[in-house]
Amino acid sequence: MKMIIHIFFILSLVSPISFASVLDFCVADPKGPQNPSGYSCKNPDQVTENDFAFSGLAKAGNTSNIIKAAVTPAFAPAFAGLNGLDVSLARLDLAGGGVIPLHTHPGASEVLVVIQGTIRAGFISSANKVYLKTLSRGDSMVFPQGLLHFQLNSGKGPALAFVAFGSSSPGLQILPFALFANDLPSELVEATTFLSDEEVKKLKGVLGGTN
Repeated sequence: MKMIIHIFFILSLVSPISFASVLDFCVADPKGPQNPSGYSCKNPDQVTENDFAFSGLAKAGNTSNIIKAAVTPAFAPAFAGLNGLDVSLARLDLAGGGVIPLHTHPGASEVLVVIQGTIRAGFISSANKVYLKTLSRGDSMVFPQGLLHFQLNSGKGPALAFVAFGSSSPGLQILPFALFANDLPSELVEATTFLSDEEVKKLKGVLGGTN
């Protein structure tokens, strides 16, 4: 019993020292090397309050594109103070009929909050079960890490939402672009998606793919 008490006493002395040695923050240094956990830390003497603020989400994104939508990210290193804090943000602007196609974030879960309009959102589990919800102003929805999900403007006017991620670098892969916007040979796309040669070449033509 005395041994256990001594161990807890020692831990009580060591723990504050350990926590005190942890950095308060690690503001991203875009000129330094990047590793899987984020960017290297900026010299603390060069850090200012501006590193912890970001105004890039105030302006609407350009929705004049094929998906009629725009994503404005607030990730490191653009929002340098987020680096290493396991959090980031983005703004979603969707014109009428706009869509954020099926995509995945391999590095983080996502929470969406609708600010304006109506958004039909959903995700597909690893068991291929579909979870769909129509969201209105003030509604929110969570999308678990790594699962395919989408957002579609199902209202009559423009829609606006903000999303938060559990990582300063959540990653992104959009399924249609992964299949049809690169040089993956058409015959392989056809074999793995069961689409016809005509369908694959049409989609590659629309999204800029080759081969």
